[in-house]
Amino acid sequence: MHKSPHKGFSVEFKEHRQYVHGDEIRTIDWKLFAKTDRLYIREYEEETNLRCNILLDKSGSMGYCGSRSGGVSKHDYAVRLAACLGHLMLAQQDAVGLIHFDDAVRRIIPPRSKPTHLTAIVNELSGLKAEHETELASVFHQLVPKIPRRGLLVIISDLFGNIDELMKALAHFRHAKHEIVIFQIWDPDELDFPFRQWTQFQSLEQKSHRRLIDPAHLRKAYLKNLETFREALTAGCHRNRIDLVPVVTDQPYAEALASYLATRRRLR
Repeated sequence: MHKSPHKGFSVEFKEHRQYVHGDEIRTIDWKLFAKTDRLYIREYEEETNLRCNILLDKSGSMGYCGSRSGGVSKHDYAVRLAACLGHLMLAQQDAVGLIHFDDAVRRIIPPRSKPTHLTAIVNELSGLKAEHETELASVFHQLVPKIPRRGLLVIISDLFGNIDELMKALAHFRHAKHEIVIFQIWDPDELDFPFRQWTQFQSLEQKSHRRLIDPAHLRKAYLKNLETFREALTAGCHRNRIDLVPVVTDQPYAEALASYLATRRRLR
């Protein structure tokens, strides 16, 4: 994700541990000694060049799985992409964390750079399921003060929601000096609306919302609205200097990620 080499050690405090023979005297916390009459060492997080938080949307709409995606829902795809990104970050000694949400923030795993941190992230991802409604803008505004150190935010979502409110929330992140990359997850059905016969459509976020519709009367308007949505999203991301990466669930996620990383290396 970046080119800079590993730098050394940071000033981010991690924890105290008891002094043992052989520890450097300069690492002793003398203030704590004055309070406890015991010798403790101050340990610090190893500094990395990049501090990344992966923001994973697990709302109900991410549970969609069409007939052309090989049984892989948008949620499945997002989870695998997040695990792959976590592995890549930790392999180059970057700190990576995970935040998942739907209509509220559900869990925050702070960034760490230890290789064993991948286990915590993968275990969390494996227990997730797509559910609840989406409140992207509200959730993102809530997250800004909870991510105090600037870094890279990787958002994995279908981004379904009000574009104007979403762009204000993303601008809020940018104002806090975060770099943002968005992997927008699509199912092929959402892009070409292939339905031809009378079909019952049901909301994945509000189960009571269902309609039996002749798609022929809906397709033209759907595709027009989709085009408008995507154009507004692309323009907003460009305006805020955000990398928007559309990916489709019939595309291997490793291939999609490799393609983006190759483009990113070429442009920087």
